[in-house]
Amino acid sequence: MGILETGRGQLKIAHGTLVMALDGGKMLLMRNTGDVPTPVLQTVEERATENPRTSLKGTDRPGRSFSRIGSRRSAVGDTDWHEEEERRFAIDAVQLLAEAQAKEGASVIVLAAPSVLGTFRKHCPHMLEQSIIAEIGKDVVNLAADDIVKVVTAYEP
Repeated sequence: MGILETGRGQLKIAHGTLVMALDGGKMLLMRNTGDVPTPVLQTVEERATENPRTSLKGTDRPGRSFSRIGSRRSAVGDTDWHEEEERRFAIDAVQLLAEAQAKEGASVIVLAAPSVLGTFRKHCPHMLEQSIIAEIGKDVVNLAADDIVKVVTAYEP
């Protein structure tokens, strides 16, 4: 179920394949309920998070560190709370996908914004990694399912 099929340089979505579209604040987990010639992506789960920009989350002044010798001071960079929340959201999405894949034993296609795809790869368990047939670095989470199918089938591995 969900075996990678390519033909004429295009990626085909087999029946039962799990497709995850992800960015830093929204995630769609879908399954192909159609067949290879006419894939139909049905939403299994959708999640979103409110993630305001960092300036709205923290307004503290940057920290300072003091040298042990002399009176030198250095600024300590602020934490980017917006980016940290995006990272946590991506890690949660990886865990959700790993559980779904383990339960169904399906192949997986991941579409994510390039920055989120890096976090996804870093936290991807080995068993999930083995079932991924394509990773597409595009932010498509706000597209309709039919448009996501077009992006996937146009992808050339």
